[in-house]
Amino acid sequence: MDAGTLQTFDPSSNADNFRGALGSFVTGVTVVTTDSPEGPVAIVANSFASVSLDPPLVLWSPAKSSRRFEHFAGSRRFAVHVLGANQRVICEAIIKSKTAINDVPTHLSHCGMPIIEGALATFECTLEATHDAGDHVIVVGRVTKAHHQGGDPLVFHGGKYGSFNEG
Repeated sequence: MDAGTLQTFDPSSNADNFRGALGSFVTGVTVVTTDSPEGPVAIVANSFASVSLDPPLVLWSPAKSSRRFEHFAGSRRFAVHVLGANQRVICEAIIKSKTAINDVPTHLSHCGMPIIEGALATFECTLEATHDAGDHVIVVGRVTKAHHQGGDPLVFHGGKYGSFNEG
């Protein structure tokens, strides 16, 4: 679609245009990790947001159709990692394989969660609530520990990865 051309459509009957419109919103890139009976598992998610400072709550929304959904839908604890611009290779590896986290530099948190080294921010969470949301589930986590460092974030826009540099 050309820049400046407004297109009106019914999102219920035109999923491709709806996806394109949603892709207009620039998001950060996160990796959510959890432990499972199969070992550590990871999923890439751009559906992350802060919810509350008091109590400290965040949310993310896994797709029910994801082959990794079962690992996260019932997980009582998880960690959300905000990736830096220099961590695109981690993102790409995790998209290809749920167990790629085993090849990523990590350490275990105080409760055994895999924590990605070098992430700009990490939020260690316990499950607070889940809400059915169409083809996704909204997962609300209570942040029990957080880590933060400076750096440029990895961003996603219009189906492409990039970076945001303050100028």
